[in-house]
Amino acid sequence: MEFHRTGGRDKDFIKNCRLLDLDLDRRVGRKIQRDKYKQYNLLDEIQEAIVVCEENRVIGGGAIRRYDDETMELKRVFVHTEYQGRGIGSRLVSLLMEWAVELGYKKMVLETGELLVESCAVYKKLGFQVIPNYGPYEGMPESLCMGKDLESR
Repeated sequence: MEFHRTGGRDKDFIKNCRLLDLDLDRRVGRKIQRDKYKQYNLLDEIQEAIVVCEENRVIGGGAIRRYDDETMELKRVFVHTEYQGRGIGSRLVSLLMEWAVELGYKKMVLETGELLVESCAVYKKLGFQVIPNYGPYEGMPESLCMGKDLESR
């Protein structure tokens, strides 16, 4: 298995994000109006992304995006369904945290939802804690925001 650093315009990363959106539509689309989130998931501002490959097949990916001078935001993390439960997501998020530290960031935040039980478990296992909803998610009760101090990894 290989983890390749790339950017938000990488065709494999973009394809993985489309699969993430389809998965989210399937899993939570009936309970949550997902259209309001599209504006916060644009790939234009993503410069740091990782694509996960196995035998030349993309099986996952994720990214970080600057939130403020000290904080990176974790974005668009997804491992294909048939590869979930193997620790790939945990490794991917750990590598993205390492990259954020290399870039000089001290904190990481993310937005997810309580309905995404598996994702929440991965983030909690890696030391993320629930925080008050930040920025664009402040008025969205279906959002669950988490944060982590990267200096205490």
